[in-house]
Amino acid sequence: MHPTIEFDADLIARMTQRGPRYTSYPTADRFTPAFGAGEFAAAARPGKPLSLYVHIPFCESLCYYCACNKIITHDRGKAVKYLGYLLREIDMQAALFADGAVVEQLHFGGGTPTYLSDAQMGDLLGHLRSRYTFASDDAGEFSIEIDPRTVDAARIRTLRRQGFNRLSLGVQDFDEDVQRAVNRIQPEALTRAAIAAAREAGFRSISIDLIYGLPLQNVTTMAATLDKVVAAAPDRISVYNYAHMPQLFKSQKLIRDEDLPDGATKLAMLGLCIERLGAAGYVYIGMDHFARPDDELARAQRDGTLHRNFQGYSTHADIDMVACGVSAISAVNGTYAQNEKSLDPYYARIDRGELPVARGLALSGDDLLRREVIQKLMCDFALDLRDLAARWDVDVAERFAPELARLADLARDGLLAVTPDRIDVTPKGRLLVRNICMVFDDYFGKPAAVPLQRMRYSRTV
Repeated sequence: MHPTIEFDADLIARMTQRGPRYTSYPTADRFTPAFGAGEFAAAARPGKPLSLYVHIPFCESLCYYCACNKIITHDRGKAVKYLGYLLREIDMQAALFADGAVVEQLHFGGGTPTYLSDAQMGDLLGHLRSRYTFASDDAGEFSIEIDPRTVDAARIRTLRRQGFNRLSLGVQDFDEDVQRAVNRIQPEALTRAAIAAAREAGFRSISIDLIYGLPLQNVTTMAATLDKVVAAAPDRISVYNYAHMPQLFKSQKLIRDEDLPDGATKLAMLGLCIERLGAAGYVYIGMDHFARPDDELARAQRDGTLHRNFQGYSTHADIDMVACGVSAISAVNGTYAQNEKSLDPYYARIDRGELPVARGLALSGDDLLRREVIQKLMCDFALDLRDLAARWDVDVAERFAPELARLADLARDGLLAVTPDRIDVTPKGRLLVRNICMVFDDYFGKPAAVPLQRMRYSRTV
């Protein structure tokens, strides 16, 4: 039986707090410049299965809510220059990883990857395939994020021919007033046309991204958007909580505070999303993600093989992820490595013949153990303590005595059930799983690795 979810607005309102999303453990604010290109190269394991991530930072227009690493420009020459450096970085990485390795996953993110022209995309993919061996189309997951405003049916057919078999569309909201308030005018017809073209082209999975908590949203507008999403019938739906942090993201200063829905309205919108998507047959995967029961994410969760990484949930177990492009983060052999976040430093390192790693982290034994605990809770909503003890040769009751004591408080609130053998997150606790994981986070609340590198976390719900 697939996990269910129970929405308890009072419990969520009482328990929500700011905390990590756990796309990694330890979190990125623990990365340090002491870990650089040399340490990353030393961690390479040639011949292992790989997941590749490619970051394309460019966008044609600014979406006010966006917190991604992006560059707004109409100067196509910037993309030409960037691609030249990206190919050089790919070559340096391939020298470390490609020998005997099979790429099981590929993900293009941004920014807007479809900012690149057909020819540029073709050249970039051709270069990757000349350096790496890729799994077959039916075995591999090759995904790209698209902006429906930047593609037509012909472009979507080309992306499929170029090897992509999964598509993610940014929608955020179908309401025209909300779209104007966040400077993302995207008529419903464009989105529906992109979905239809993707199906016709033979994409294996289509995903839609929504955001709740945007300016001028309310329960009525969200209901109308959900009607349209359900009618479009994507395979996966992500419903993100908008985190308004204008002190960190300048573009968010363009959103008027008085237009933002209050906390009660945001919770009501989330409750509506859960109710409507559940009624439409979608299952809750965790952390904002819903999928059809026959989708690979849902099957992986049932099989206990679901994984979480910097791109969110993944069906492939913990394989090395090699990321290229400005700000991209790799996760390789018990290490994390993040590239320079700005173009000039990124270019300068590559010009010196260096991998553009700005900072990273080599995980300790305790980090690796806690990472597994958090992964299991985030992905499976359960943790087999007896299995954990056997595989890690630890006395769980002794090693995690303070954590288990704190879990008892959460158990009394109905978030989980704890026995000597297991931790099981309840349907009521699944929306608050980040709160549970934070108990096992040995860094949370402690000063960051680099004093100025403080991370502002979003609310757990």
